[in-house]
Amino acid sequence: MRASEKLRSPAVQKRALRAIALFECIKGIFVLAMGICALLLVRKDLWWLAESLLARLHISTDRHFAQVFLDFADQVTDARLWAAAQIAFAYAALRFTEAYGLWKERAWAEWLALISGTLLLPLEIRELMRGITLLRSSLFLGNLAIVLGMLYLIRQNRRRKLGLPA
Repeated sequence: MRASEKLRSPAVQKRALRAIALFECIKGIFVLAMGICALLLVRKDLWWLAESLLARLHISTDRHFAQVFLDFADQVTDARLWAAAQIAFAYAALRFTEAYGLWKERAWAEWLALISGTLLLPLEIRELMRGITLLRSSLFLGNLAIVLGMLYLIRQNRRRKLGLPA
């Protein structure tokens, strides 16, 4: 059996969908945790927390990075934390919905994964333009692989439904 025929196998497609579903679920859990953290910071003195964190990490507040961090903490408001939490919860809901649909092999979830992944590519390219790092490169390549994989699966499923050769 050739490699291209193996990729068309329903069992291989199912494993690929489940792997992507698991990845999307992990992303959803991570973002959900970030949203909860944002809510836990509401009504807290963020400047004091940032200064305490720097002290615990033995980072001098005289350093440029430390000053930038403290200035950022001083500018964060409760309204921004609430907004960040709402965005995080909405994004996590999208990821969980996508993961569920891919796990159950739903066609709408394949389209959702394709569209949501494609919408993120320009943002990831912008981040790469700011500087290439291992994390940024990995996120971009992983998302690109998911988008191309979804495009391939959607195309294969469409050809199968129409009775066309693969």
